[in-house]
Amino acid sequence: MVGNYKVITLCGSTRFKDQFMEAQKRLTLEGNIVISVGLFGHAGDEEVWEGMSEDTLTKTKIMLDDMHKRKIDMADEIYVVNVGGYIGSSTRSEIEYAKSHGKAVHYLEE
Repeated sequence: MVGNYKVITLCGSTRFKDQFMEAQKRLTLEGNIVISVGLFGHAGDEEVWEGMSEDTLTKTKIMLDDMHKRKIDMADEIYVVNVGGYIGSSTRSEIEYAKSHGKAVHYLEE
């Protein structure tokens, strides 16, 4: 908690940009501080990867995965944007990380 506000980190595939934005708005209006992804590499920010060497691409993805775990560290809980029940390997890793650090886990779709 920061002041009276619960801190929630959004997790899920970045292909679900619209659902991330909807969840962010709803959770914010419910009185939460919401931490989200920095870019939507699978839905609108594909140009980020253009022209990157394979080595740079790998290092960047590792950095972004680690950065998202630091966002989970700052949160009281995570909210998984699992449209159609989809949970990919990165999101699964984030869920396990959150659980192992005592964070509550909530889902868009149970």
